[in-house]
This record gives sequence, structure tokens and C-alpha cells, in this order.
Amino acid sequence: MSTPAPSASYSLTVRLEIRNRPGMLGNVTSAIGRAGGDIGAVDLVETTGNRVVRDITIKASDSRHGQEIIGSLKGIAGVKVANISDRTFLMHQGGKIEITSKVPIRTRDDLSMAYTPGVARVCLAIHEDPSRAFTLTMKRNMVAVVTDGTAVLGLGDIGPEAALPVMEGKAMLFKELAGVDAFPICLGTKDPDKIVETVKLLAPSFGGVNLEDIAAPRCFEVEDRLRKELDIPVFHDDQHGTAVVVLAALLNALKIVKKDPRRLRVVVSGVGAAGTAAIKILLALGIRHLVGVDEHGTIYRGRPVGLDFMKRWVAEATNPQNLKGRMSEAIEGADVFIGLSVPGVLTVRDVKRMARNAIVFAMANPVPEIQPEEAERHVRVLATGRSDYPNQINNVLCFPGFFRGLLDSRARSVNDEMKIAAAHAIAACVGKDELGPEYIIPSVFNKKVAPAVAREVVRAAQRTGVAHRRRGADTQFWF
Repeated sequence: MSTPAPSASYSLTVRLEIRNRPGMLGNVTSAIGRAGGDIGAVDLVETTGNRVVRDITIKASDSRHGQEIIGSLKGIAGVKVANISDRTFLMHQGGKIEITSKVPIRTRDDLSMAYTPGVARVCLAIHEDPSRAFTLTMKRNMVAVVTDGTAVLGLGDIGPEAALPVMEGKAMLFKELAGVDAFPICLGTKDPDKIVETVKLLAPSFGGVNLEDIAAPRCFEVEDRLRKELDIPVFHDDQHGTAVVVLAALLNALKIVKKDPRRLRVVVSGVGAAGTAAIKILLALGIRHLVGVDEHGTIYRGRPVGLDFMKRWVAEATNPQNLKGRMSEAIEGADVFIGLSVPGVLTVRDVKRMARNAIVFAMANPVPEIQPEEAERHVRVLATGRSDYPNQINNVLCFPGFFRGLLDSRARSVNDEMKIAAAHAIAACVGKDELGPEYIIPSVFNKKVAPAVAREVVRAAQRTGVAHRRRGADTQFWF
């Protein structure tokens, strides 16, 4: 398996005291290059008669690689490593989000309206008509980002405290990309009953619930119960956000390979939360020849091991030929591989056995199911979950705009029509003149994506009768 490319995720700023002689900086940069580091900024801090102090920013492939680069610098005569700063940890110092006021309080009049006694009038108005909370409080634009910390990124069950940095990051993306306020809620329980009860108790403060990083199969039960018991939308992003972006990428990839979805042969590796949701949305697209593969092999009707209630559903809904075996059997002749599993499960030999003009989405993070450098010459379209390769399939293309649409329409629930509409909106953000094997999905920084997704989610909510509010409607109250 090839080594991952250096990434900003493992970015260091190293302060070096360098002997003030010609060629010394060249020795430093050469040592970093030989160690495989990627040099960013080189900043001069201080110069004296016999030494130069410089801050050098270096990207590494992982933590061990970073240590190797530092070791190579320490081995240069005339160079002292004075300080090492991990830029990712520095970004997280003190947390990444904060709460600020929207209304300044500068005078007694401001205070009397924002708080007592004036606020009592607003409280009574909401008491008379609870729906006014959507107009007169933060509820109209506030999403709860809820986790139990059991399935965090590729890290697994690391607990609620360790999950908090991810939830903070999620809240940042909501705000930056779609103007949605979000608050992280990390729960100290794995009990589905307690999770459901806690979210129900917190729901009056929020206009929607984004479930995040809750392990399967518990996540299915939690989402299903909350959707039935709450009158605000509940969306498990690991399932549905991933599925929406996978579908968007596939819609554009099919334009390149010119294949009919109804005739596709698809293999999905990893049938947890994201994999199951991807299977459901692909079935909704009309794909029928689909096989799921997990650590026990293909999922088929009557398999004696490893079938929870959701995988039993997958077994009944997919694999029409009831194919039994490992990945190598499933992948032969397949048009599409969708990986939502673990590194290294797809080999070059497997890829060579796929159909012509194959599509491979290897989305395990940070290390994909097959390294892009190994697969790219054998497939027509390749995508990963990483930002340092073309065609990054990233949930951030979905959830900010999706919740913007849910809040704007004041939707009661989430349905398949909204998800499919969101996928088409994302796909349409790649113009015909832009579309190509290395550009099937828009950049996460494309400012057109969130508004486009929001617009189509609102329209789908209105078409399907789950919208409480017309687009653009805004009621004011006078008392």
C-alpha cells in the first residue's frame, strides 16, 4: 500500500535556530524534502550576528512521519529545534465555536426589551401559540448536533468528550456555509432509550436535530423513534448526508461513462449506517443489481452469521441472485464499487475484474479501500473521501444546505424526495463544460451548493406536504 500524501491535518510549525552561514537554509529544506515533508511558509523571526531564527511550516503524512521529519532536522549540524507547534491542535485551543449576542445591549431601554420586563410579553405570546417560538426565538434557526461518541469519523467508540471537537467542527460548517446556528450535544450514554428521551426533552429549543457519529445498528433505532415522536425534522448525517452526496457523484459519473442506472451492477463495501443509507437511495434511483459486502462477505438471504435487523432488510432488498462469497466474487463484472468500510479491502486485482469504464468510490477515511495511485489507471472515474485527491465525496456538500431548506420550510420531517432532490441539486452544480473524470462533484467551497440544496429541499417539502411554511413567508407580530 502506498504512503498517503502529506496533508494539512498533520501540519507542524517548527522554530529553528540556524547558524548564520551561507547554505544553511538550503541544508534545512533539503533535509525536509528527503524526509518527504511538504514545505509551506518559511518565516524569518530574528537575525543576530551568528544565528537566524526561522519558523518553517511543514505538512506530513501522519504523526510518525512528522516525528521522522523532526528527527532529520535535529541531525543537521548547526541547527537547533527550538519549538514544535502542531497547527491542528493550535486551531482547537479553547474550542472552535462560541455564543455571541445578535442584539446589542447599550441602554436601559435595550435591557428592558431584551430581558425583564419586556421579555415577559414575548413569553406570554409563545405560551398562547407555541408555534411563535419559530419566529420569536433562536428555534427558527437552531439545530442540535447530537452524538453518543460511539462511531466518530474513523476512530470508533471514543466517548462523548473526545467526540466534541468533531461536533464543534460540524457546528462551524453549518454556520459558515448556510447561516444555520448549531449547538453540539455530546451525551454520556449509549442507551437508545436515554438518547431518545434526552433529545425529546431538549427539542423545544431547536428547529431540527442532526444525529452524528452514533454506531449502527443503534443509530437506526434512535433515528426512527425520534422521527416518529418529534414534530421537528431528524436527520442522521452519517447515513443520509453520505448517501445524498454519493448519489450526486454517481449521477455525474454515469454521464461520463454513459451507463443506464437500471442496468448497473453495484457493490457496496461496508453496510453500516452510511452503507445502508447509500443502498436505500440507490434502490430509489432504480438500481436493482446491487450487492452489499461486510466483514463476513456478501450479504444474502439466509446468511447464518452477522445479520442484525437492518442487514436482514438489506439481504431481502438486494443481491437478487443471492450471490455468496467474498469481495472477489462480488466485484467481478461490477460497474460501480462504493466503499464505506475500511482500508485495503479492494485490491488492484479486484479492480481489474470490474467491467469496462468502471467507477470506484473509495471513501474510507483517512486511508481509502484502495489507494488512488493504485486504482486510477484501471478505472474511468475515481472518488475518495479525502480532500487531497480529486472528487472528494464529503457530507459537507449536503447537510448545511439540507438543514437550511428544512428550517426555511419549517418541515416536520425528512423524506426520500428531499434527499433525491438534494442529490440532483449538488450534481447540477457541476456544469456541462466542467464535468470530467476528475471533476464529478463540486468543491466543498463552492458557494452555490448550499443555496441550491436548500432551494430544492424546500420545493420537495412543499410538494410532499411536510412544509409548515411557504418559502419567503415571514410573519410579524404586534401586541
